[in-house]
Amino acid sequence: MRKPVILVTNDDGITAPGIRTLINIMKEIGDVVVVAPDSPQSGMGHAITVNNALFLEQVFIDNQESKEYACSGTPVDCVKIAIDQIIKAKPDLCVSGINHGSNSSCNVIYSGTMSAAVEAGMSGVPAIGFSLQDFSWNADFEPIKKFVKQITLETLKKGLPEGVVLNVNFPKLSENEIKGIKVCRQANATWVEKFDERTNPHGKKYYWLTGTFVNHDKGEDTDEWALANGYISVVPVQYDLTAYHAMQQLNTWEL
Repeated sequence: MRKPVILVTNDDGITAPGIRTLINIMKEIGDVVVVAPDSPQSGMGHAITVNNALFLEQVFIDNQESKEYACSGTPVDCVKIAIDQIIKAKPDLCVSGINHGSNSSCNVIYSGTMSAAVEAGMSGVPAIGFSLQDFSWNADFEPIKKFVKQITLETLKKGLPEGVVLNVNFPKLSENEIKGIKVCRQANATWVEKFDERTNPHGKKYYWLTGTFVNHDKGEDTDEWALANGYISVVPVQYDLTAYHAMQQLNTWEL
């Protein structure tokens, strides 16, 4: 049987340990094509490059046979150009990550990792974003490998509903400590943000974004609850942002 074509991308950059781990897992499953940013692009969300040229360079990081390309653009650019210029067709699956750091709750909006997966979904490609609750460059991805493979194989086997991609987050635990996988909803949480005002050596003011993550949600069916209690969270995410529940109210307005 034909092996599935799997597009791999991320937002931490093509040399990040997370994507190198993901590439090796996907090679056990299908024919892998990698198109990822040539430098870190965390927090880029769904940004695309429209005012600058995009550059694409084939790279050979782990071996000389790999179909890997470093892109000068954003994670979303990577998915777009991979489908149009490299694969020249829709892959069977797109996987993004493994991100160094969680993308649970509202972080899905800011995440380049998840935006790449969402872009693939918008193109009609089943997609999964994988993230680990460890921001360290030297994060240990070994405990989650079998779960990444399990979720990927199940997605290829069963498929996803139209317009839906998966946001998968892993707790920073050993394999034996992980209790299982839970399908969850996105927790109602926000960032309480602050901009630190600082002064550079030339006397010019600049600002550095800081913040505290606050979970307002006490539900036990959320991604935040799952992660805090030793479970892998799987949240089905849709790119249709229509607030259907508000349409009836808006239709009562004198518009």
